[in-house]
Amino acid sequence: MTQAVDLKKEFRPWGCYEVLLDSPEHKVKRITVEPGQRISLQKHLRRSEHWVVVCGEGEVTLNGETVVVQPHHSVDIPTEATHRIVNKGAVPLVFIEVQMGDYFGEDDIIRIHDDYGRS
Repeated sequence: MTQAVDLKKEFRPWGCYEVLLDSPEHKVKRITVEPGQRISLQKHLRRSEHWVVVCGEGEVTLNGETVVVQPHHSVDIPTEATHRIVNKGAVPLVFIEVQMGDYFGEDDIIRIHDDYGRS
């Protein structure tokens, strides 16, 4: 069963996200990374992710390999893969994240490096 979502923005030092859908099988977020910012270098033990860039441009690092992303590009992030995205452009970088797995809590983020001192 799909859980109702209020679309409240959750703000982070690098930008914000909104949960669009939250169900036992998957979760969907709209994520905005502000110019010059990046999310932590991280991995997840209980979920994989699929990112689709909507607007802006950036670089995704996935297990040490870097790829430039623009609108219409997508990236698959397997469970336990080390990853991050950085906004290299002058406008917000927006992407849709689909999480698949058996748990979608924020406490499944294992931060390897974080610009903002979070652990």
